[in-house]
Amino acid sequence: MLEIKNLCVSMNGKPLLKNINMVIPDGARHRIAGHNGSGKSTLVNTIAGNPAYTIDSGSIIFNGVDITTENATTRALMGIFLGAQNVPEIPGLTILSFLKHSMIAHTHYDTGKDLSMGEFLEKLENAREQLNIPKQWLNRCVNVGFSGGERKRIMLLRLILTQPKLAILDEPDSGADSDVQKQIIDTINTMPDTTFLFISHQSDFSSKINVSETTTLNDGQIVIQ
Repeated sequence: MLEIKNLCVSMNGKPLLKNINMVIPDGARHRIAGHNGSGKSTLVNTIAGNPAYTIDSGSIIFNGVDITTENATTRALMGIFLGAQNVPEIPGLTILSFLKHSMIAHTHYDTGKDLSMGEFLEKLENAREQLNIPKQWLNRCVNVGFSGGERKRIMLLRLILTQPKLAILDEPDSGADSDVQKQIIDTINTMPDTTFLFISHQSDFSSKINVSETTTLNDGQIVIQ
């Protein structure tokens, strides 16, 4: 599903990652560990195509395709999902509208066909009920006035709707109470067709996911164990 070869990354000329090599097979539950500042968020943001990070050398192969030079939009449409740790507020854009346009774009990219409003609303209602998300949330602006746990639940709603090939979750357990953490764990465990790459500092959280492998970073490099 994902292969990273000799990846070196910098920001504003400062080296952040050095010679990262990883192979993540299809269907894996792969955990990234390490102390704060070790390069975990840099790695997952680089995989997702965050333009703030510069790839100095190396390559990223996703599902057999070299995506090293692809932008974040193309990577998302190809099936890479990023659940960021700190998500922005978007005043003026409702969650309903955001999800609708996202689903339309993914459906057209995958099938070449347009997504009908009826089909979108049916999928949305099923996902909303699965997560027990109040209907009134859908008419609120993206992340405006939402708590940390509520933002995680909206992230899960987007995850279920898009059904990505690779879901990258940057500390999904952070800022989430025990009930929301359980929802995150249950969602991961009920999506066998999605490969997960996630960052977590909490051993209790990680122990409830069938983690296939853990990669530990230190000072921008993989710790050989």
